[in-house]
Amino acid sequence: MKVPFSYLQRQFKQSESKDKLLADLIINDIRDFISTSDFTLGKKLEEFEEKFANLIGVKYALGVGSGTDALILSLKAENIGFGDEVITCAETFIATAGAIAGSGATPVFVDVNDEFTIDETLIENAITEKTKAIMPVYFTGNCPNMDKILQIAKKHDLKVIEDSCCAIDADIKGKKAGSFGNAGAFSFHPLKNLNVFSDGGMVTTNDENLANKIKLLRNHGLKNRDEVEIFGYNSRLDTLQAVVALRMIDDVKNVSDQRINNAKKLDDGFRDLKDFIEIPKRSPNVRQVFHLYMLRVKKRDELHAFLNSKDIEAKIHYPIALPYQQCCKHLNYKKGDFPKTERDCSTIITLPCHQHLRDEEIDYMIQTIKDFYLNHFDKADLPFKELNACTK
Repeated sequence: MKVPFSYLQRQFKQSESKDKLLADLIINDIRDFISTSDFTLGKKLEEFEEKFANLIGVKYALGVGSGTDALILSLKAENIGFGDEVITCAETFIATAGAIAGSGATPVFVDVNDEFTIDETLIENAITEKTKAIMPVYFTGNCPNMDKILQIAKKHDLKVIEDSCCAIDADIKGKKAGSFGNAGAFSFHPLKNLNVFSDGGMVTTNDENLANKIKLLRNHGLKNRDEVEIFGYNSRLDTLQAVVALRMIDDVKNVSDQRINNAKKLDDGFRDLKDFIEIPKRSPNVRQVFHLYMLRVKKRDELHAFLNSKDIEAKIHYPIALPYQQCCKHLNYKKGDFPKTERDCSTIITLPCHQHLRDEEIDYMIQTIKDFYLNHFDKADLPFKELNACTK
């Protein structure tokens, strides 16, 4: 049995009606759209922006070229750039720190907690006179402690730019990711919970002035066809991609619900392997949408190879801590600065958890992992709980 990490081939083969596949419906939508020639900042983009703003519960949503652009433009709109510092977490995709660097600012890393989100208790120690913003990351589709982060930001007069790129439809007590800070950034990369046919992104905000600044920045700084108000960029969400997204957006909750259900099945299946697998804490107040389903495991690399040999497409996010990558060498971080991130780099494994998994595929993953630990595992090795204690 083959268990794929990507769901895209299955997604577009599914039926959205009795006689139409999703791919056919989207192609028909695109065919109708082409006849309008409304390609740039068109009406379909405005329609999608309005629906997305309603989904997140904010006043404004502005389509941009990618999730990374959403972060960069949000920082630029808040006048954050050269000479400034932005605090973010050490365990994240390169785009987070890359966006900070792309704005001209310097990323300052803070270690994570056991839930793969920024450890808010460490943020204040990282604040300097150059700090201008905090960029919390909803890594894996989980939510950081936004209440505490907002308190710290208010105390120190800092902006909060949410990297919500992995967290479409995630929430804390019903309040959506991307609606807490000065701005939220989202990605519509093909593997996100709401995806388009290429790259795409969105900035969300309740700040009218910031929204107007994003509108200028994404479109060369043009006030109108003939007047340029500021220097800007070419980072518009293609209206064609908005057409695709409009076909997808009404299914977002169902997608998230299915991922959450799949994650629960996996969690339940691994509970009797607590000596070898650490299931992260699942907060009852958080709707975690599981863009990534990650576990801490004993013998990670051996398990990863074993799963792939059994046609289970497991991944590792990520084997090298971002502060220690070559691109961050000038920041002078050293081994030991981020102990929990370093622990995760050697113990994390990511399993397929997407909405198109079948029950038998989930059962197969659970049984294969049990087989690895119960039948192929060297009993003389430390159990996971002791290994974990040794790294603290």
